[in-house]
This record gives sequence, C-alpha cells and structure tokens, in this order.
Amino acid sequence: MSRRSGRITLQARDSNTPEPVPKVPLRKRKSEPSKKKLQPSFKKQSYEIQKCWSEDGATPCVLIETPHKELEPADPSSFKQYSFKNLFIQASPIPPLSWASSDDVWIKMLNKELKYVHDKSFLQRHPRLQPKMRAILLDWLFEVSEVFCLHRQTAYLAQDYFDRFMLTQEDTGKDYLQLFGITALFIASKTEEIYPPKIYEFAYVTDGACDMWDIQSSELHILKGLDWNLCPETPISWLKLYAQVDAQRDGENFLVPQFSQETYIQITQLLDLCIMDIDSLDFSYSVLAAAAFCHFSSFDVVHKVSGLTWESVAPCVAWMRPFMETLRAEPRAQLKSFSKVKADDRHNIQTHTGYLELLRKAQERRIDSDDCHLSPVAVGTILTPPSSTEKPANH
Repeated sequence: MSRRSGRITLQARDSNTPEPVPKVPLRKRKSEPSKKKLQPSFKKQSYEIQKCWSEDGATPCVLIETPHKELEPADPSSFKQYSFKNLFIQASPIPPLSWASSDDVWIKMLNKELKYVHDKSFLQRHPRLQPKMRAILLDWLFEVSEVFCLHRQTAYLAQDYFDRFMLTQEDTGKDYLQLFGITALFIASKTEEIYPPKIYEFAYVTDGACDMWDIQSSELHILKGLDWNLCPETPISWLKLYAQVDAQRDGENFLVPQFSQETYIQITQLLDLCIMDIDSLDFSYSVLAAAAFCHFSSFDVVHKVSGLTWESVAPCVAWMRPFMETLRAEPRAQLKSFSKVKADDRHNIQTHTGYLELLRKAQERRIDSDDCHLSPVAVGTILTPPSSTEKPANH
C-alpha cells in the first residue's frame, strides 16, 4: 500500500504519469466540465410480471416491457405492451418473505437494471481520458475503502456513481478524476455506511489534491448529474442475492447470510478485477454477477438463482475467463480481520490487492485468447452449457 506521510496517493498508482495532480480549488477552474446533462437517449421502460400457463401446468413469469407513463398520451387506450424477445424468467427465485412480496422485490431489482444506465462509451465524451486512468482511480478507491473499512457495496456504489456521472459530462480533464472519484465515494459512504468517515478524512487521503470545499462543491455537481438517483443494484448486491438464494435452507432467516464467506470473497475478488476493466460496462450488473458466480459453480445453479438463460450469460462468462485464469495463478484470497468489524461481517468489507498488475496480466491473456471480444452470435461453440457432472463445482 503506497503512502506518503501516512496518506494514500492516487498519483503513486501510475508510474507513467510524470506530473502530480495539481491542487486547484474547484471554484477557480475556468475549464470546469459542462454541467449540462447529456443523458444517453433510451426509452424509459419497466418490467412487470405476467403469468402464462404452459402445457405442463407450470406458471412461469414473462418479462414484458411497459413504456413509462410520462412518455404516453393521456388516453389509457393508447398504452401498449411490448414483449421482450428471449427474456423469459422463472418466478422469483427469492423464497417467500414475511416482510415483503418476493415477486415485488425481484421485479424492483430488475427494473433498476433499466433505470440505471451505464455505458463505456462515456470515454468518447472525454478525449483526454484513457481506460487505464479509470482503472487507476478504481484501484485507489478500493484501497481507500479498505483503509476506512467501508463495505463492498459502498465501493461499488462509488464506481457506479462515477461511471454514470461521466456519461453526463463532456471533455473532462484527468485533473478532475481524483476529485470526482473521492466525491463519489463520499456520497456512497453517506448512502450505505452507518458511520461514514468525515469529509476532512476523505480530503486528507488525496494528499492535498482536493480540499473539503472541492468535495462539497463536486458533491452537488455529481448529485445533479445523477439526477439524485443513488440506489442502483450493484454487481455486489446481485452476487449476494445469488449466493444467499443458493445457500438458503427451509426455515432459515433469509436476511442472515448462510453462504460460505471463503467462497464469497473469491468471487468478489474476480468481480473487483473485472470491474476495473472498462469493457465490463458492456454487461448489465446482474449478468456480471451471474457470470462470476458461474465460474465458481455450475450453470444449473446460476439459472436457478438468477433465471438467466445461458445465451444471455455465455458472452460474459467467456469475456471473464482470462480474469479467472489470472486469479487462479495467484494465491487464493483470504478473509482479513479488522479491529472494529465483527467476524460475521468481514466478508462484506472491501479489500484491496495488487489489482493493477493483475489487470495487466488479464488483459494480456485476453489479447492472446482466440475468443476475445466475441459477439453473442459468434460464441457458437460455448452456447451449450456444460452439464453439472462435467463442470466442477469449484475452480
């Protein structure tokens, strides 16, 4: 962990960057990125459950797209329903809950996949930025999260806030990345943590690059850019749901984790490494989590806990393979102990390792791989999932 005078510095993460990030108060910067919201154009839509009877008497649920009412005329007869092609799911995999409808919880999670849009094309809006700069920033945010004992969900919320916010901006310089990143983590910690670190602590770890006024000003700028939408389902929240559904036993409290902490941190390390690659934004968060879970289980289990088809998961599984092979060649991740964290909560704390070097190795494997960047149509050789008896349960 690189520090100078006890501080974690983003500049030290990239030896190819000759100059440090200058400390320039946000209010004095003349070339501040445009605050005009440039949201990507997409049709507002949502999911609802529609039951249909099959010949065998089962009642699967079908995902159907329903246009947002604000986009439709006032005449109720004008509303239409559009069936999603190949988006058939089983009934909610979540077991019956005493405090809510499992179907409602499941559909709300699916709807968030449509509401919270992320896209790697945001780099096209910022010609002065490179994918490696985002990787360096996320690596640093993971390191800061471990120092502050922040939860994994907090770190992934910060990643989501940053990526979605950059979609609303144009021509941002690299001098702003650390400020936007630490501000996103500051917002995420207030959203997720019971006792979030103070703002001066976040300013301190930037080693003088950002002061408290910078973070406060950027906070409002980011919140407006996100239109105050701060509750996405992150890859971590999807993964925790999948793991809990798989481990659920009759009569057990669904809110109490029942999955193996050791296996869980192996999967989260794979997700950490993958999310640092900007190509991970090509996939929805639920598919990313399902693909990572698939590398440590069988597709039969993944289908049971997610309802996803192999065709929808296969491209991500193939894309993730070089990352899995890279981690397999390294020592296995171990549970870390934190002085103020209970033993049964250790797996939820975001940890950091040499992710930048691991990312470099994984990307080199991708270049050498024959199935690199295959489209869903071109993955014809892997569309048939391996049977449970042929695919090992653990790697």
